[in-house]
Amino acid sequence: MSNTGSRVWPGEPYPLGATWDGRGVNFALFSGHAERVELCLFDAGGLREIERVPLPEHTNEIWHGYLPDVRPGQLYGYRVHGPYDPAQGHRFNANKLLVDPYARALAGTFVWHDSHFGYTLGDRDGDLSFDRRDNARYAFKGRVVDPAFTWGDDRRPRVPWSEAIIYEMHPRGFSMRNADVLPAARGTFAGLGAPASVGYLKALGITSVELLPVHAAIDEHALAENGLVNYWGYNTLGYFAPNPRYVGSDPLGEFRTMVRALHDAGIEVILDVVYNHTAEGGRLGPTLSFRGIDNASYYALDEKSPREYRDYTGCGNVFNLHHPRVLQLVMDSLRYWVTEMHVDGFRFDLATTLARRNGEFDSHAGFLDAIRQDPVLSRVKLIAEPWDVGPGGHRLGAFPPGWAEWNDRYRDTVRRFWKGESGLVPELATRLTGSSDVFGHQGRRPWASINFVTAHDGFTLADLVSYERKHNEANLEENRDGSDGNHSANFGIEGPSDDPTIRALRTRQRRNFLVTLLLSQGVPMLVAGDEFARSQKGNNNAYCQDNELSWIEWFAIDAEGRELISFVRRLIEIRKQHIVFRRARFFHGQVIPGTTVKDIHWLRPDGQEKTPEDWGVVHARCLWFLLSGEAGQYHLTAHGAPEPDDTFLLILNAGEAAIDFRLPSTNSGGPWEVMFDTARPNDLSSPNGDYAVLDRSSVLLISRRKPSPEH
Repeated sequence: MSNTGSRVWPGEPYPLGATWDGRGVNFALFSGHAERVELCLFDAGGLREIERVPLPEHTNEIWHGYLPDVRPGQLYGYRVHGPYDPAQGHRFNANKLLVDPYARALAGTFVWHDSHFGYTLGDRDGDLSFDRRDNARYAFKGRVVDPAFTWGDDRRPRVPWSEAIIYEMHPRGFSMRNADVLPAARGTFAGLGAPASVGYLKALGITSVELLPVHAAIDEHALAENGLVNYWGYNTLGYFAPNPRYVGSDPLGEFRTMVRALHDAGIEVILDVVYNHTAEGGRLGPTLSFRGIDNASYYALDEKSPREYRDYTGCGNVFNLHHPRVLQLVMDSLRYWVTEMHVDGFRFDLATTLARRNGEFDSHAGFLDAIRQDPVLSRVKLIAEPWDVGPGGHRLGAFPPGWAEWNDRYRDTVRRFWKGESGLVPELATRLTGSSDVFGHQGRRPWASINFVTAHDGFTLADLVSYERKHNEANLEENRDGSDGNHSANFGIEGPSDDPTIRALRTRQRRNFLVTLLLSQGVPMLVAGDEFARSQKGNNNAYCQDNELSWIEWFAIDAEGRELISFVRRLIEIRKQHIVFRRARFFHGQVIPGTTVKDIHWLRPDGQEKTPEDWGVVHARCLWFLLSGEAGQYHLTAHGAPEPDDTFLLILNAGEAAIDFRLPSTNSGGPWEVMFDTARPNDLSSPNGDYAVLDRSSVLLISRRKPSPEH
C-alpha cells in the first residue's frame, strides 16, 4: 500500500464530498478538531486498500485535495487523526475506516465485527480504552459517482395539498412478492417503478407515495446477533446515498428512473428521512463515520460530561443541528434529493428533536428557520412527526406555517370511536373537520393535518379489528417492544376467525375506518395493504421483519380483498370529485357569504340541528353532519361559470344498536340517494323520510344539485 502513488493537487474546500468534474475528483471533508486526514482508495472489490493519500490542504476546517487520476467508480473512505479523549468529547481513531458523510453511493456489504468499535469491547474502562484493529474489511466504502442523468421532460406533479392522498409504503416490501414485476427487480427501486407497481397506484387513485427511509442504513448490532435486520431503515449512516439493499448496479440511475416513472403517472415521491440521530448510537456504539470524523461537532454532547450523549430519540444520540456544518449537511442533503433526485417532499422522523434549542422545542430553531427561507425546500411538501421521547416532546400543532403534521390525536380519536367508546362525539367532530383547535392559527389550512388511522408503526387496519393485544414474539424481545395503547378490538376472538358473524363485523369496521379517513378534512394517509386488509398477524412493531410478515403478498389477495380495493377506489373518487371533502378552509358552522345556508350542519336523529345540550350527551356514539354544496369552493365549468358542489349527509354510528334517522330537507333541489352503506353494501336506494342506520355502520347520502338552465 502506497502513500504517495497518486498525483494530488490542493483542490477546493467546496463542494463537500467526492466531486467528479470530468477530469478528476475533488475530495473535501469537514472536521473541526482533526489533526490530519487520509483519503483511502480501495480496489474494485472493496477488500484491498491500495493507497492512502493525505489530504494536503486545510481551509476553514475543511480538509481537501484534488486527484486528477481518479475516476467515477473509485471506492474510498477516510482515516481521521486526532485526540482520543472521550471525557472531552473526542473519539478520533485512525484505525477505523470512515464513511464520507457526503458519499453519493455506498459499496460493499457492512458486516458487524468488533473492530468497528473505537474502544476495546469488554475492557473494564469501557469507551475510555482504545482499539487498534482495522475495520476496513467489514465497512461500507464510498463510491465516486458520475452525476449525469437524462431526465428528459420529467415534470413534478406539484399536487396541491388539498388534493393529496398519501400512500405510506416500504420501497422493498411493496414489490417483493409481485409476480408482475421482473424477478431481478423485486424489492428494489426498479420494482417500485415497474409498470405493474405504478399502474396499481394510479388506478387506486394515489397522488403521493411516502417511502419509508431510502437513505443508506445498517442493522443494529443486537438485531444482527439475533439474525434479524432493521427492515424499516430508521438507522441512517449516509444521508446522500440510496440504501444498497434497494438497488442493483446503478443506485442513482435506478432511483431516478423510479421517480420519473411515478412522475409520469402524476404521482409525487415523498421521503421519510431520519436526521434526528445516526446509526452510531450512544457512547458504546461503533465508530463508522461521524463519530470518528468529529464527534464533538456532529453530536449533541452532555455539557457537564462530554463523554455522554444527549438523547431525545431513544436511539443513543442526537445529531447536533446547532453546529453550522452539521446543519449545512442536513440542508445540503435535502436540497440534493430535491434538485438532483427530483423528490417532491419529506416526512421528518421525530421532528421535535430537530427543533430543540437548549433542550427545549423552539418553533424558530435554526433548522426550521433555514427550511422556511430556503428557495428550494420551502416549496416542497414538509411533514413533521411532531414528537420525540424527550421532555415536552409532543408538539402537535406547534410547527411553523408551511408544515403539515402527523395528527396522532386524529388517529386515537377515530380508533376509540369505532371501538365503541362513548363521550367522543365532540372530539370526533373536531378531528373530522381538520382539527382547527390544533392547526387553526397563523393562516394554516386544514391540510396541515395529516390524518391517519394506521401507519408503518403499529397495527395494520386488518389487525386493528382482529387483535386486542400485540403479538410481537417474532421480534425476539419477549413481546416487550411495540405500543400497548392500540385502541383496538378483536370483536369476539383474538386473531383470524372462521365465524361468519365476526368476519362480517370486521369487514364492516374496516370500511368504517376507511370512510372516516378518506372523507375527513385534511390530508388522508393510507398504509400500503390496508386497502385489501393485509395482516401482520398482530405484530405492531414489525421493524425487524424483512420477510412475508411485512411484504405485500399480492398473490394472497382474495375476493374480499378485491372488493375492499374497489371500495377504496370509490371513496378516493368521491373525495377527488367533490371539493366539500377537501376544503381549503376550516368549517365555522356559519352562514356562507352570499347564501342562506351554513357551511356545515351538525344534526340529531330527528333531522334537527344539534343544540349545545345535545353535544353534552356523554353516552352518544353517533355523529351526523350535512355538508352544503355551497360549503366547497366553487368548481369552474367548461363555460367558466361558477357552480356549487352537491350536498352530502354523512352518518357515523359506532353504537351497537340501529338508529332511525330523519332525513333533512335540502336546498340543492334533488332527492337523497344512498352512495354507500357499510352495513348494506348493495343498497343504492333513494330513501324518503326516515332511514334506519344499522349498528356499527357509516352511510353517505347525496342530494345532487340540479344543473342551472344555462348549463
